[in-house]
Amino acid sequence: MRFGAIDQGTTSTRALTIDRDGRLRVVHTVQHRQFYPQSGWVEHDPEELISAIQACAEALGDVTAIGIGNQGESCLAWDGVTKQALSPVIVWQDNRTAAHIQMLKDQGHESVVQARSGLPLDPYFSASKLAWIIDNIPAAAKALEGGTLRLGTTDAFFLDRLTGQFKTDVSTASRTSLMNLDTLAWDADLCALFGIPIKVLPRITPTTGDFGTIKTAAGPIPVTASIVDQQGALYGFGCHTKGAAKITFGTGAFALMNTGDKILRQPGQGLLPTVAWQLEGQDVVYALDGGVYTASAAVNWAKSLGLFDDFAQINQFDAPPAIDRGLTFVPALTGLGCPHWDPDARGTWLGLSLDHGAMDMVQAILEGVALRAAQVMRMMTECAPLTGALPVDGGMTRNPYFTTFLADVLEREILPAQVPELTGLGTLMLAAHAHGVGFEGAIKFDQCQPRPRGRDGLRRFDQACHLSRQWGGSGGRWPRK
Repeated sequence: MRFGAIDQGTTSTRALTIDRDGRLRVVHTVQHRQFYPQSGWVEHDPEELISAIQACAEALGDVTAIGIGNQGESCLAWDGVTKQALSPVIVWQDNRTAAHIQMLKDQGHESVVQARSGLPLDPYFSASKLAWIIDNIPAAAKALEGGTLRLGTTDAFFLDRLTGQFKTDVSTASRTSLMNLDTLAWDADLCALFGIPIKVLPRITPTTGDFGTIKTAAGPIPVTASIVDQQGALYGFGCHTKGAAKITFGTGAFALMNTGDKILRQPGQGLLPTVAWQLEGQDVVYALDGGVYTASAAVNWAKSLGLFDDFAQINQFDAPPAIDRGLTFVPALTGLGCPHWDPDARGTWLGLSLDHGAMDMVQAILEGVALRAAQVMRMMTECAPLTGALPVDGGMTRNPYFTTFLADVLEREILPAQVPELTGLGTLMLAAHAHGVGFEGAIKFDQCQPRPRGRDGLRRFDQACHLSRQWGGSGGRWPRK
């Protein structure tokens, strides 16, 4: 039997399979465009994503089954009869609903939302995005009136369009702010609060099972798994026991810890209880989640500004850490996620002088992403003990300076994955699990040991994050004391 995965991410869609020698291989990649219609808005073209998934399915050829990984909070509207999109995909990074979210907070709704869904009120999650679509896109409102509207995260659209199954898995549903973590069903009160009729939402199912088939030139391909990308990576890392955790450094950085059958609610800590996965016929597995909005996106931004030309240039630096030399960068380019949850925060430089050059600035950017991840892991380990070393993946973990600095600030052994596509691997493993096939041991790690260093840098970085929140909240004016 041969299995595959399609990882539909923020910037590209990839098809993956495992070779005869046991190595994970990317067989096809399709990049897609990002649209920024207004400040703080981020969109994708739904047809472009559908086309990319179909092309990846064709590239996989004759396979026993596949799984599909999705972006999580990104969502849209479509027509249940024609299956045509009625809105753009509103991406997880989008914060157009910040004012609506603030209104709900001012009305005192956050405690109820967090108690039921596990999530704070934040434009990051899908609920307010879906409400915005109903209120602002006439085609969606007309479809709602006519009884044909469908709303959901991208996975539900992909499945409905390509396999005819109007479903979402429980891990993805847990990212909407509309699912009750205890009942694993759409919560009527939460849906009413956001103005989302339950009848337009997909059916919530386990992560593995029958998700229909995708038609290809090689024949129909069964889809037997569907999962959020970060939860897919957690599964791919083999974090199948309570206390195991990982960080993925992609467009953003996302830390997850397996908490077993326990919903670990930690109000005030900024960490989020969520669903890791549910295998068909088994109990649900929960996780603790902490997200950093901007990771490799900050590095790519620096490259686009001309601060460096080639990624090989920034693998090592001759100078000591920038933060030890008084230069700090807070990568709040799209706000601050966990543990701050401040969508208005903005990227902040501290300590810039005429003595600093482009390489110093890039060094500070790499350190800023690592320090943001350290803030999340500090909170996470205070809530629950972390078992063993910390595995990491994503493009940034191929940078030796970044992984060494990360190990230093975490004061913990880091295990960069030699296989960069952990979301794809986990999604493939879940698809194979439905057929009773396991791929444990398919991943190998490098090692990065921490060097002794104090925590002054992290304390200074905490102060810098405070300033970035003041700056963003002041509407671009330097905050008064």
